[in-house]
Amino acid sequence: MRNQPPSSGWYASWAAAQQDYNEPFPAPPPPLSFNNHTVRQILHISIGGEQVRVRFSNLFGKSSLKIDGAHIARSAGGASIAPGTDTELKFSGSTSAEVAPGSELWSDAAALEVKPEDNLAVSVFLASETPVATVHSIALQTQYVVSGNALSAENLAQPEERASYYFVSGLDVQRSAQARVVVALGDSITDGVGTTPNTNHRWPDILSRRLQADGSVGTVSVVNAGIAGGRILTDAIGPKGVGRFDRDVLGQSGVSHVVFVLGINDIGFPAFVPDQVVTVEQMTAGVQSMIDKAKARGVKVLVGTLLPFKNAQAVGRPYYLPEFEAKRQAYNAWVRSNPGIDAVIDFDKALQDPADPLALLPAYDSGDHLHPSDKGAEAIANAVELSLFKVAP
Repeated sequence: MRNQPPSSGWYASWAAAQQDYNEPFPAPPPPLSFNNHTVRQILHISIGGEQVRVRFSNLFGKSSLKIDGAHIARSAGGASIAPGTDTELKFSGSTSAEVAPGSELWSDAAALEVKPEDNLAVSVFLASETPVATVHSIALQTQYVVSGNALSAENLAQPEERASYYFVSGLDVQRSAQARVVVALGDSITDGVGTTPNTNHRWPDILSRRLQADGSVGTVSVVNAGIAGGRILTDAIGPKGVGRFDRDVLGQSGVSHVVFVLGINDIGFPAFVPDQVVTVEQMTAGVQSMIDKAKARGVKVLVGTLLPFKNAQAVGRPYYLPEFEAKRQAYNAWVRSNPGIDAVIDFDKALQDPADPLALLPAYDSGDHLHPSDKGAEAIANAVELSLFKVAP
């Protein structure tokens, strides 16, 4: 079970939805472990606060995750941290911790004041053989690994570079002023595939910057719960949406809104695995079950239509068929007509090519006709009306 302190005054400012590293699709990955290594991971947060806490995850581990030390600091770019900001993380007062299999663990509050849109470096020392089981596969952010205990090092000497998040699943900020938290639940489009790495051009990042710059609706955090390859109804390449909703959305501290942009892989994945076909009715029932859970918790529900994907390619293979397009149209029609949704965000219309509405506008296409480019991600973020996050009078 999750060890989560009371959420009063705490708000999610960064998150990474967790996946099983050892998932067998499309083939079992090579074994991966750390042993006497420091792993420094860069987190781009949304809103600031007076203190921080970090969530460590062993959701898919078969044995305890032993953390032999963890620090947090402001990033100074690359593998460096800003002088004078290195801060030790503790766990119930201890500098080390064990996270049981299937569990997550929060650090104690750490006295590091952070600002909106800061880049923070979380360094973890793993002294003994630590098999990797729990990851967020596509970070679109370079992470750094060195041998030995380098938790406090301002610069890491010749680090090995990695492209995933390991064992870190969330960062909360504590603040005296009230905030709201928007969770973006999606797939690779939300995860940022197709955008430029190390630039924070995922659409939830851009929406966060819009909200911070505008300020008219108060302080609003945007956290990313996308998993590339994820689906509504089926596991593989990440847990299914209906299975992870409680943890990845409702489990975020201070959650007030959810934005759904999930379903294109439910439609297209049968191009690879024909026996995993799902009907539109099954998709909408799955989304409705999550809408109902959110409503029961008082969380506002915003649902995005699925983006155009004509001529889409995935790992070099066709991902688009006319019968798949028919499902996308039917799903989008259900979204647009659903009276239980607080707001519909028509990403389909915002990104379609007027000359061919079934396809992405070329300027918004990363090249595979499925994933938006940096400009496409900006168009997604700009399609979200900021007034949707106003506090009701």
